[in-house]
Amino acid sequence: MSVPMFQVFIVLFCLLGSEVAFAKRLYKLQDQYGNTLFSDQVPPEQSQNRRELLNNRAMVVDVVEKAKTKEQIDLDIRLAALRKEEEKLIAKQKVNDHALLNTFHSEEEITAALTAKMQDFDNQQRVLQESLNNVTQQLANQQKAAAAAERNGQDVSAKSVEDIKSTQQQIAQIQKALRANMDKRELVKNEYTANIERYLFLTQSVKQPKRHEADKPSIQQANALGLFHCENDHECNKAWEIARQFVNRHSTTVPDVYNDKLIMNRPPAVDTDISLSLSRITITENDYELFLDIHCHDSIVGEELCSSQKIKDLRASFRSYVNNVLAAGAAH
Repeated sequence: MSVPMFQVFIVLFCLLGSEVAFAKRLYKLQDQYGNTLFSDQVPPEQSQNRRELLNNRAMVVDVVEKAKTKEQIDLDIRLAALRKEEEKLIAKQKVNDHALLNTFHSEEEITAALTAKMQDFDNQQRVLQESLNNVTQQLANQQKAAAAAERNGQDVSAKSVEDIKSTQQQIAQIQKALRANMDKRELVKNEYTANIERYLFLTQSVKQPKRHEADKPSIQQANALGLFHCENDHECNKAWEIARQFVNRHSTTVPDVYNDKLIMNRPPAVDTDISLSLSRITITENDYELFLDIHCHDSIVGEELCSSQKIKDLRASFRSYVNNVLAAGAAH
């Protein structure tokens, strides 16, 4: 049975109006039935429940949250470990940003460096291609000589056979070097392109865009922590893009960092802001966890928002959202 609100105000008024209220602490509590209570002491049966400390103007000056269960404590420990991994990624990103800004002083400098790198790769490609053409012609001549010897009824010498094998091996090695050079060229090009985008973002030259098996968390734990588990690069890359959509949809702050390891939005600026971040954490060589973290404003209101059911539900919906979109994509 709940207590009528006007009775609550009368009790509060009486307590605040007395001289005792100015001398002692005043707590706002809630009993097992959901009734609001006011007292200058915390009854023993209320010691594990949430309570607020009020000043003589009935304003909240401190909040003691409800004592956590062992399961909640275990989840907090896991969450702290995940956030530690996330902090490592953030710290690494900051180091990379610092190095980028110290190395280059304009977009043109990065573009010029990229052009020089591409010319080096192209020159190496031409040298390798010329070498391949020469060795291929050499093989053709060797095979032609061996065929001529056979037509004349002569045996192909062991040396000729060995030379042909050696030339074929040279061709295979050059072809491998050509592929490796092209792959590295593409990798360097992508890195410099990403550096240009990051440099422009950091200098604000562009507008902000709108284990082990035993350690694997249960579905309930994964929902509570905001975890999505993927078992290979292909699945993780798809899930990463889906998760990015989730972050952009539910964050009220603008994007700050986006790469293949970390997605992070700007910190909350006001009490109602929600900032989401996403980390790709390596568990084993082929095992990854995508960790969704939710940040609120550094204030009493912000802390209450982050501990609210709304945020718990948002975190819990992350895993099923990624799974559902992956399943829909597979069906097509």
